[in-house]
Amino acid sequence: MGNFARNIGRTALGATAVGTATLAYAAGIERRHWTLRQATLPVLAEGARPLKVLHISDLHMTPNQTSKQRWVASLASLEPDLVVNTGDNLAHQNAVPAVLRALGPLLDVPGVFVFGSNDYYAPRPKNPVRYITKSKKRIHGIPLPWRDLRAALVERGWHDLTHVRRLLAIEGQTIAVAGVDDPHLRRDRYSDIAGKPDRTATLRLGVTHSPEPRVLDSFADDGYDLVMAGHTHGGQLRVPGYGALVTNCQLDRTRARGASRWGAHTWLHVSAGLGTSPYAPVRFACPPEASLLTLVPRPTSGSGRDGAADSARFGAGADVG
Repeated sequence: MGNFARNIGRTALGATAVGTATLAYAAGIERRHWTLRQATLPVLAEGARPLKVLHISDLHMTPNQTSKQRWVASLASLEPDLVVNTGDNLAHQNAVPAVLRALGPLLDVPGVFVFGSNDYYAPRPKNPVRYITKSKKRIHGIPLPWRDLRAALVERGWHDLTHVRRLLAIEGQTIAVAGVDDPHLRRDRYSDIAGKPDRTATLRLGVTHSPEPRVLDSFADDGYDLVMAGHTHGGQLRVPGYGALVTNCQLDRTRARGASRWGAHTWLHVSAGLGTSPYAPVRFACPPEASLLTLVPRPTSGSGRDGAADSARFGAGADVG
């Protein structure tokens, strides 16, 4: 029994050490392992010139996250034609200046945005089991200064797509864009933007924070080419070989990040986002990311595979918090 007990003890100590090392990596390294994901999506009208779209989501910014701010600002060197921000920028009452420092150089590029729940309300401590079990009970934190952030973004020329349809001229091409308020909070009113977008547009783009299927279905039914969303954090904790455990919405976990088809015509792109709640500062097998999408014309009938190519490259940084 003595040897048996010693073996059990060694196994327990080994498991504890592995668990501790994994938690340290997830909390201390991977959540700051800034990643640029790149994909090519065939969504433009025939004969259109390719467009570069930078997708930013779920910054969950606090004032002291300086490496995140520097890394996001550096994305301006990619020279995107359009920036799409799908919300959850804030995680602190004093974070608006930090978000604007991060986005600063990108605000000279045409941009559109919608807000998410953590633009409206601060995060709160919660039992992580509620996240895994998809608890529907929501307790809002203190209000955040989303109006100040909106005013600053609009002043710099970005378009608030909350229940709005617009036509944008991007690189000499017409882009039909529309968005809804956060479906996670059930603030969405798709009826405000319902209807077929301009059929002559090079691209018909829908924008939402949470990729709830009911909203995605509405965009697809109206004929949008691409819908962009965030919210899922890519699952935040992924199991190698299995993927995301949850999406924190009704979207199936296989679509927690990246590009996928939604119906016969529409593409969906979900960003895994660049942040976490301050009360759950861990990521595993799911580094924080922004995405550079190269949009190209749809293949003509019989021309071959209608698919997306995807890759990722990594940056590095260290934040105080």
